[in-house]
Amino acid sequence: MPKKPRHILRRKLPALLTVVLGAAFIALVARLFYIQIVTGGFYTAKAVGQQLSETTIPATRGTIFDRNMKTLARSAAVWTLYVTPLHITDDAKRDELATGLAAITGIDRATLESKMQKKSSYVVLQRKVEKAEADKIKKYVSANKVTCIGLDSDSKRYYPFGNFAAQVIGFMGTDSQGLSGVETEYNSVLTGVSGRVISAKNAQGEDMPFKYDDYVAPHDGTNLVLTLDEVVQHYLETNLKQAITENKVTSKVTGIVMNVNTGEILAMATEPDFDPNNPFQLSAADLAKLKGLTGSALTTKENDLLQAMWRNKAISDPYEPGSVFKIITAAAGLEEGVVKETDTFYDPGSVKVADTTFPCWKAGGHGKQTFLQGFENSCNVVFIELGQRLGAMNFFKYFMGFGLNDKTDIDLPGEANSIAYAEKDLGPVQLASCSFGQSNKLTAIQIITAVAAAANGGYLVQPHVVKEETDSSGNVIKTFGTTVKRQVISAATSAEIDRMLEMEVEQGTGKNAYVAGYRVGGKTGTSQKLDSNDPNECVASFVGVAPCDDPQIAVLFLMDDPHSSVSNFGGVIAAPVVGNIMAEILPYLGVVPKYTADELSKLNIKAPDLVGRKVTDAVSLLSQQGLQSTKVGNGDTVTSQVPTAGNPIPKNGKIILYTGNAQVQSNIKVPDLTGKTLAQAQKALNSLGLNGSYVGEDLSSSDVKAYTQDTKAGSMVAPGTVITVKFRNEAIKVQ
Repeated sequence: MPKKPRHILRRKLPALLTVVLGAAFIALVARLFYIQIVTGGFYTAKAVGQQLSETTIPATRGTIFDRNMKTLARSAAVWTLYVTPLHITDDAKRDELATGLAAITGIDRATLESKMQKKSSYVVLQRKVEKAEADKIKKYVSANKVTCIGLDSDSKRYYPFGNFAAQVIGFMGTDSQGLSGVETEYNSVLTGVSGRVISAKNAQGEDMPFKYDDYVAPHDGTNLVLTLDEVVQHYLETNLKQAITENKVTSKVTGIVMNVNTGEILAMATEPDFDPNNPFQLSAADLAKLKGLTGSALTTKENDLLQAMWRNKAISDPYEPGSVFKIITAAAGLEEGVVKETDTFYDPGSVKVADTTFPCWKAGGHGKQTFLQGFENSCNVVFIELGQRLGAMNFFKYFMGFGLNDKTDIDLPGEANSIAYAEKDLGPVQLASCSFGQSNKLTAIQIITAVAAAANGGYLVQPHVVKEETDSSGNVIKTFGTTVKRQVISAATSAEIDRMLEMEVEQGTGKNAYVAGYRVGGKTGTSQKLDSNDPNECVASFVGVAPCDDPQIAVLFLMDDPHSSVSNFGGVIAAPVVGNIMAEILPYLGVVPKYTADELSKLNIKAPDLVGRKVTDAVSLLSQQGLQSTKVGNGDTVTSQVPTAGNPIPKNGKIILYTGNAQVQSNIKVPDLTGKTLAQAQKALNSLGLNGSYVGEDLSSSDVKAYTQDTKAGSMVAPGTVITVKFRNEAIKVQ
């Protein structure tokens, strides 16, 4: 076949190229049409997703206040330090930045450099940066024109009172989530809603040349006003700290102060506690327990110790309440009409139920006694018989009625339920044991709630720790009032229980809870820890109610496994603690004292202001107030005095008047008065020229001994200083 001439091909080539190029152009246009029109939305969204950067603006967490608006937990501005590694161009720049930031933050330079090598547009270098440090970083960034280092807004939780009410308030985790206490229970309320800023960024994390910003403001969290009273909480914690040391408690101590009519928790504490500002720091004693451990054993033990440290014993640890429970058995018996205060019982020293013999705590028994006397004596034999009169069905009816087979539903996490016999399992022996407070295990919050119902007219109220929710302007959003679950006993039975509780403190085993001027009632408790391998382990407790003619406050205090050198009975070591707490909180809460004539004669008075007076006038004034005086110096005008004006001084006490150039000198060494009788303490202080203020009931008894003093033995004080000495009856031995 003959070839086509070259000139013909040359003539057709442009047309062929035109066709090919035209087809390619048409295909390209079609592809662009498909990408931009048909699937344009998909690719636009993908581009935007790659170019837009979203920054979260955390909401400010709500503040937690006590009932008087004292701040217990608050959030303050901090910052997150970050770097954009993709914007760091060379190793020298990276080294320079790592060195500069290490000097400001204290972070290891090698660690910073390692993070700056990551292939990412956002790497966190440090969280919770405080303002002072953030200001230094901003100054460094500005001075060196650094564009790859930034600070994002964040917040940090602060607890101004430190260890204060730690198990109740709780603490925060690094992710700004509540991990315990109120911080956990009300986390969603406190948290608020975070805001955000969306801005355009290039691949290196820099702002795009065009402006694109979308700002959504954060919505701050709600504030909480607790029922806790900072002053009452302080008194409770101070007494708990002293008790755990004085009585060598190997486990923990816990206490609750509750308004019996509203269910408001005015104070709740467990000791030892922790600092919620640094919640993962173990105590020195706990750290010692980790020595020698490694690997998983170390991790497990450390976690167990942390959990125990955070644990709120008042709501999470059931225990045998002992004789404190007799309040409930007595209320049930009186309400059912199976017993009266005047009914007589006989206690020979023990009672046999089925094949089990239950001894009385008193060797030889109490003999013949009324039911009221049996309550005052905390006689187990009497209450075993009362349990038999009630029977299993009625006993369990009131056990349920007082809420002891259910959680109280207090607004705190980690509440445990009781470990108790069901009605069908209450045989004669079990009923006998449960009647005087053994065998069943209850939590402290269950017990104080039940006692409150027995004392307040018979109404079971729900305990709670949150009073109100408020917004950032202080406006009340929600109020948590009193929730009455049911009436368990009649008002008449409740009034009878109040009288019996008062008699228990006046002349029974609760004498050590006596407070001058106040009608304090209560019940002692000493219970064996039945699940312990050590038969000597026990729980010593006391529950107090005041004032008994119009109950307002209940205080429950317990020590888990005390090892006091004097006694481990609740009447000896727990009752005085509740008495001390009552003596401090009742006046603060505005409960007016009503003194007997005998109490009035023993009251301290306030030292008058004598500075600037003539000595003769000062001596005359002191004589009129029943006070003695001693002059020091050669002047005729008082220049200073001990005790100083306004401080308490006992009647018949002595004020030292300094005159002329005479100066007050602390040259008297305070003696150790613990273990001494009143007469011995008076003699010791008088011989040194010190004043003594003596607190306790029936101080003249030889069984009453000093157990604590407000000024530490060995301290150096001025002549005339008042030393307050507290006494307790150490002969009370009752379960």
